[in-house]
Amino acid sequence: MSDGAMTGKLEISWFSALCDDDYEFLGQPDPMLASSWEHCRNIVLNAEKGGFDNILLPSGYALGLDTTAFASAIAVLTSRIKLLMAVRIGEAWPPQLARQIATLDQIAGGRLNINIISSDLPGDKMDSEPRYRRTVEAMLILKTLLNGEHLNHQGEHYQIDIDPPRMKTVSGKCPPLYFGGLSPAARAAAAEGCDVYLMWPETLQGARDLIADMTARAATFGRTLKYGFRAHVIVRETEAEARDYANRLLSKLDAEQGEAIRQKSLDTATYGVARQTELREASAANDGYIEDNLWTGIGRARSGCGAAIVGDPDQVLAKLKAYQALGIEAFILSGYPHINECDMFARYVLPRLDHEGLKL
Repeated sequence: MSDGAMTGKLEISWFSALCDDDYEFLGQPDPMLASSWEHCRNIVLNAEKGGFDNILLPSGYALGLDTTAFASAIAVLTSRIKLLMAVRIGEAWPPQLARQIATLDQIAGGRLNINIISSDLPGDKMDSEPRYRRTVEAMLILKTLLNGEHLNHQGEHYQIDIDPPRMKTVSGKCPPLYFGGLSPAARAAAAEGCDVYLMWPETLQGARDLIADMTARAATFGRTLKYGFRAHVIVRETEAEARDYANRLLSKLDAEQGEAIRQKSLDTATYGVARQTELREASAANDGYIEDNLWTGIGRARSGCGAAIVGDPDQVLAKLKAYQALGIEAFILSGYPHINECDMFARYVLPRLDHEGLKL
């Protein structure tokens, strides 16, 4: 995909911290920001009021709230924003998950999207490659059943011959499946099964290379993908204010504490986390900035998505448009604390973007 290939409307999403991931100072748990129904509900309502198109509802077995139960409850309190519900495949039986998704989509009036996570069953560890192959099978099963088709699947992990459930989504089709991962097995799974390939923070060149690789992989299956970018964001009236706020976030963190936080996560050994670490180490001599307005300091205090777009409104807008020029059409953004930064982005940047939900 060539630079400048995508010039249409973007999908701009925010993030609700269902997995105990909200702070005023990174690494300093705050009881007022802990995952609770009330706190996470308020993040979603704030994002809808601010004009965001979609909201990621993450999922982690050991942390925070149950995502499916939360999605069901928040669906009836919202009217416009789409719900990007994370689903842990290792914890689900695909035919029952299909009925669950269809029911939730009905409750939400057709506003449900799905973030597929290639997880283990809690307490049971599966090697990465077979786990991703199982995830591909699950995605294909979901698409068949939610598209209203009879399923006769005889695979490595599932052998199922079944009619689709009576309950259907509002559209009668499977909701878009968002999926991310950097390992060869994860990339292969995404190329074959997902609709939107999500990447964690990357340099512009890194994103360009990843899109080229995934486009080629998807083409071997006769498929095309949409591309999404998951990052934190800090926007203030001036670049100096934004950088000062970034430094403030880390002002109560020490190195040992940050390492302990990262090691608590289940994904610390993945290719994606290794890449975030590589970016952070490469930026060490430049105050954590790997390139203009891309700050890797967030990764000192959390595993996973470890960088933020930092700057004044013009700089943040320009950075998003630079990624859009590579072919990225969806951005899933967040910031600390999540309600405060949601307001900042909605005030300074969102009105200047041409955005709506992805069209698939």
